Amino acid sequence: MKYIDEKFADIQILRYKLVGFEELSLRQKIYIYYLSKAVLSGRDITFDQFGKYNLRIRKVFECIYLNYDGNRDNQDFRALVIYLKRVWFSNGIYHHYNCDKFTPKFSKSFFCEAYDALPYELLGLSSDDAKQELRAELLKVIFDEDYLPKRVNKTEGVDLIRTSACNFYEDVSQKEVEQFYGSLKADGETRPASYGLNSKLIKINGEVKELVYKADGLYGEKICQIIHWLSKAKQYAENKQQEKIISMLIKYYQTGDLALFDEYSVAWLKEHEGQIDFINGFIEVYGDPLGLKGSWEGIVEYKDVIATKRTQLISENAQWFEDHSPIDDRFKKKTVRGVTANVVCAAMLGGDEYPSTAIGINLPNADWIRAEYGSKSVTIGNLIDVYNKVSHGSDFMSEFVIDSKTRQLINEYGAICDVLHTDMHECLGHGSGQLLKDTAPDALKAYGNTIEEARADLFGLYYLADDKMLALGLLPNREAYKSQYYTYMLNGLLTQSVRIELGKNIEEAHMRNRALIANWALDMDTEHQIVSLEIHDGKHDVMVKDYERLRNIFARQLAEIQRIKSEGDYEKARMLVEKYAVHIDFQLHQEIHKRYEKLGIAPYKGFLNPWMKPKYDAAGNIVDIELDYTESYTHQMMRYSGEY
Repeated sequence: MKYIDEKFADIQILRYKLVGFEELSLRQKIYIYYLSKAVLSGRDITFDQFGKYNLRIRKVFECIYLNYDGNRDNQDFRALVIYLKRVWFSNGIYHHYNCDKFTPKFSKSFFCEAYDALPYELLGLSSDDAKQELRAELLKVIFDEDYLPKRVNKTEGVDLIRTSACNFYEDVSQKEVEQFYGSLKADGETRPASYGLNSKLIKINGEVKELVYKADGLYGEKICQIIHWLSKAKQYAENKQQEKIISMLIKYYQTGDLALFDEYSVAWLKEHEGQIDFINGFIEVYGDPLGLKGSWEGIVEYKDVIATKRTQLISENAQWFEDHSPIDDRFKKKTVRGVTANVVCAAMLGGDEYPSTAIGINLPNADWIRAEYGSKSVTIGNLIDVYNKVSHGSDFMSEFVIDSKTRQLINEYGAICDVLHTDMHECLGHGSGQLLKDTAPDALKAYGNTIEEARADLFGLYYLADDKMLALGLLPNREAYKSQYYTYMLNGLLTQSVRIELGKNIEEAHMRNRALIANWALDMDTEHQIVSLEIHDGKHDVMVKDYERLRNIFARQLAEIQRIKSEGDYEKARMLVEKYAVHIDFQLHQEIHKRYEKLGIAPYKGFLNPWMKPKYDAAGNIVDIELDYTESYTHQMMRYSGEY
């Protein structure tokens, strides 16, 4: 199988394989197929959430791509195609990671010429006047770099809502948003709803109102399509609990009632007998600067039964890990409940999980559900496998890893430690600890996502070096963990900065988390006898001199991060993030970019989905689901735009 499809801009497109799909029963294959259709049906929701002009721009550029009759080899047209590919990849005109608006490499005059040649009917418009209005609108959005420049802005000291282009809000300020949702909270509420998760907040005639995503509300047409495919999938569910879950999800989509979403989430947690599972909904809140609004996403998956034995072993020992955590006893869960962890094969990715996707997931996000019922985690094994395959043989290690001894350590143990750290992060890290009774779940506001990701990462880092890992047979020896410690510090201090445009700050929560941990560790190591940045031949290298003492630093960080989370210490969260996680030294940043350019490695990767093709008998019954791995990136994106 060919794993690499193409490379453009800073992106490499990969393919993943559905390992073991052929061995599934016909009923299971059909179940996956219908769940996959439901996952793909929400694509336009994510595009719209990520910017109010995204769908219009995508349609216009796809029309130009299909109908342009000029010289397709000229520089402007090639640049326009790359722009379109980036729009597909990021679900809009903003970079999927740093959230900056794309800068077009084609001229305004070329765009106008290509646009003007399109009939208004082809654009779905009613007249030439409407076409001219759209033209003026798009010229401002695409070419004015100061107009809506950032999808998610987290810069301290500004109105994060008015300066963010995400389409969760309209004509409201940050203060108005905080007041609106603050007024919905009841004192002493023990099971708070995830207020604002599935809605858009707008102001009409001076009054702030919520538009709820539901079948007869905002995004109603797309949600009805999702419901249609979920209803068909329900007929092929593996058990009664799966049928119940789908029915509850449909009811939630019909009503938009967040209490029903919580009930669905609890029922979803309890289903672990079936081999097939899915996520479908407004889930993660990274796309909202205040961490309230859920971006639409979907994934269909099935268990890797053999690899799942590893994560089940971890989850079976969840109470031991909680009891022995280096955090204050006040913040430990006396009883860890309902920790379920599986290694899965992704079968279909959609919405905010496509083409760029997570390799591990832990849900639900509601703290009270985690406390009372637990959480469900997955490590997506077939995606990790592709990452490992395509990275093998690159010159990254020789360029950035300090010496041959460390490179050998990473070659031997890097893959297993990467997977195990993801397991610990997702299976136990996010589900560990507890909020104090009077701490609001959103007390950390815009810094909450970064602190939460740092908490889960530190939990995994701390325990990778524990003898418990050897006792459980999860690591082969006491040296293995060092590979993860080194690569984590290398990434946080140096190499992840290649993902940021030169001179810009770090914005994305996961990147901020890694920078926070690594830079804070340097600061805590005042004598530089544990970890340091050293210069050799004019280039910076990471040197870890004492791995055991580095673990002690991680332990102290975890204790403080958990305290901040449990107590809702907003000021300390703000101080840590702003000091360690946002800014990049310009000269160091420039150096990393130059070193990467020499290697020719794309810093971002995403995936094509397999094309699922049902086969029918003479009576119209599905007799098999065949998988096509040959579809190109452009064909898949154009096909999805036509079908969904």
